[in-house]
Amino acid sequence: MTFKVGDRVKVTNASPPGHVRTPTFVRGKTGTIIRHYGAFPNPERLAYGMTGLPKLDLYQVAFPMEDIWAGDGAYAPGDTVTADIYEHWLEPTEDA
Repeated sequence: MTFKVGDRVKVTNASPPGHVRTPTFVRGKTGTIIRHYGAFPNPERLAYGMTGLPKLDLYQVAFPMEDIWAGDGAYAPGDTVTADIYEHWLEPTEDA
């Protein structure tokens, strides 16, 4: 396990071709790990008939709504949105 609950992380801002499980709207954004689900086969490899190995840790990451939507929408201060992100899409932040 690379990260722990409470760690601040940044989602890689990449647009690789093919089957990707990371939502575009969180790429490049910073959030906080709120849950570790465990390790699972990589779905991006499974989609192409590969084994999905090695397994990757899967995390639930919370992002401030303001950081994601930048005022475009109806939400209250302090509201968050969460996404389940595999560890190969995450990097530690400088304030981690």
